[in-house]
Amino acid sequence: MNINDLLIKDVMIMDLQSTTKEGVIDEMIASLKANDRINDADLFKKGIMHRESLTSTGLGDGIAMPHAKTTAVNEATVLFAKSTNGVDYDSLDGQPAHLFFMIAAPEGANDTHLQALANLSRLLIHPDFVQSLKEAKSAEEVRSLFAAAQEVQEKEAAAEIEETTSPSKNQEGKKPFVIAVTACPTGIAHTYMAEDALKKKAAEMGVEIKVETNGSDGIKNKLTAADIKRADGVIIAADKKVELARFDGKPVLQRPVSDGIRKTEELITKAMNKQAPIFSSNGEKDESAENDESGSWVNRVYKDLMNGISTMLPFVIGGGILMAISFLVERFLGDTSTLFLFLNSVGGNAFNFLIPILAGYIALSIADRPGLMPGMVGGLIAVNSNAGFLGGLAAGFIAGYTILALKKALNGLPKSLNGLKAILFYPILGLLITGALMFFIVGPIFATINVAMITFLENLGTGNAVLLGALLGGMMAIDMGGPFNKAAYAFSIGIFTDTGDGALMAAVMAGGMVPPLAIALASTFFKNKFNEDERKSAITNYVMGLSFITEGAIPFAAADPLRTIGSSVVGAAIAGGLTQLWNITIPAPHGGIFVVALSNHWVLFLVALVIGTIISAVILGLWRKPVTTEGLIK
Repeated sequence: MNINDLLIKDVMIMDLQSTTKEGVIDEMIASLKANDRINDADLFKKGIMHRESLTSTGLGDGIAMPHAKTTAVNEATVLFAKSTNGVDYDSLDGQPAHLFFMIAAPEGANDTHLQALANLSRLLIHPDFVQSLKEAKSAEEVRSLFAAAQEVQEKEAAAEIEETTSPSKNQEGKKPFVIAVTACPTGIAHTYMAEDALKKKAAEMGVEIKVETNGSDGIKNKLTAADIKRADGVIIAADKKVELARFDGKPVLQRPVSDGIRKTEELITKAMNKQAPIFSSNGEKDESAENDESGSWVNRVYKDLMNGISTMLPFVIGGGILMAISFLVERFLGDTSTLFLFLNSVGGNAFNFLIPILAGYIALSIADRPGLMPGMVGGLIAVNSNAGFLGGLAAGFIAGYTILALKKALNGLPKSLNGLKAILFYPILGLLITGALMFFIVGPIFATINVAMITFLENLGTGNAVLLGALLGGMMAIDMGGPFNKAAYAFSIGIFTDTGDGALMAAVMAGGMVPPLAIALASTFFKNKFNEDERKSAITNYVMGLSFITEGAIPFAAADPLRTIGSSVVGAAIAGGLTQLWNITIPAPHGGIFVVALSNHWVLFLVALVIGTIISAVILGLWRKPVTTEGLIK
């Protein structure tokens, strides 16, 4: 497919009027919608903003490539837009963006579409071509430039194939040889830009390189065992998981895909000089090599914690809901019925894994595979010692950092003993140290803390209980799936797993349901405050809200954060507080409206939810500014 088949002339914007990042995104989405290239502007924007939250698509050198692959797209399209004055787009080089390529890929985009998008991305690493686009005056001129550039690109690709297959070329030992893998979350743009940037810089440096791309069209140019054996070093320029075990024993430099575009010389130099950690398939890295881990210790701890919680959640939801249903069955059939015993047994068995899974996968995130076993056993010790959820958290971090300490301590062992580390030293010493700390010190301490916390919660007066419910409900709406939301949910899960009391589950469930429901309600009754596309999304938000999926509110929060989040927090806090005022419990960790029947006061839960939703909806409806005739908020 020709690139110009995707560069639709009528969709292009040759003079963007918006002066902010979000304004530019909205202006481009509006053009796609007006030309019927997308069917749901809100859903498409959600995909765009989600990609931006991972890493800015402002690539630097004046270029931005926002992109999303979603069912909201009717037909694969690349929207070209220009800004004369430039826009602050959070670009990687801190400079304004002047050229914009908004890529809209349908969920079922075929290989032809994806290959065209990949070719587009590769063209944008050529400065002369980019400069010619900046000087283009019309949509037709843009299309002509791309047609000429693609023709040159195809000739270069053919020449490259001929060179690499020529028997006189590519002889071992002639040049340093580096291999690389590039990948971005959507696999549309950055993957291929990084590939071409690395290949271009390697040619300038006299370095031979082979780059594997993990894109939306699958793995291309896959590295062979011979490539890996021969390589001096490995570059992983990726923002998603790629297959690493094959690089066992090689120097592996792991960086974001954006570094593969902008820091090519640095990456190639370090890879060919073996200035990278030695990767081991058992998770071990050479501690004497450069440490490539980025981010503050707070971010690392949060990542490790979320790895444990996200892995634990299926056990919580599946086991918890089955157990809750079993209690409902018990009311009608008694505690000796086969159906009750079956559901209760299956759900209970799933619940028994919660804390060991939590601890094991926190340790796995910290120390890779050697941390999994001592982490899970430490979690089981926490259960048996009554240290509960908090003890499980402690076990995960203790096991993970114990393994890291062992890696450092055993780094000086003779190389002949390296093979024994993963199969002997780490399992035995890791389990011994983690087990001893949990059994003699941490378990008893956290058991005392756990009992004290539970006693405190059980003896809370009504006023304090309401405040706690309001706090947890409000936290569910602050970031709608982010750290505050997860912290409130994890705390409530911990109390639920330790006591079986679903009071706080009622608070967080009500708080999490309010934001999408309130937005849907406001868009229904305050129609002049929402454009046509936003009103259409009301049905989706009703369904997501009733299902306890807070994330349905994210596109609205991204577009208008102060009003949306502010109003949502108020209503969610009120709903959460009311659940505690009326002593409502829900013995299920998820499910929304579908598990309300399991509540001890299901009518009162619905009343609390309705009150919180109406208050949030009214605040949002009154606070939001009317839309203009063009459909944008004033």
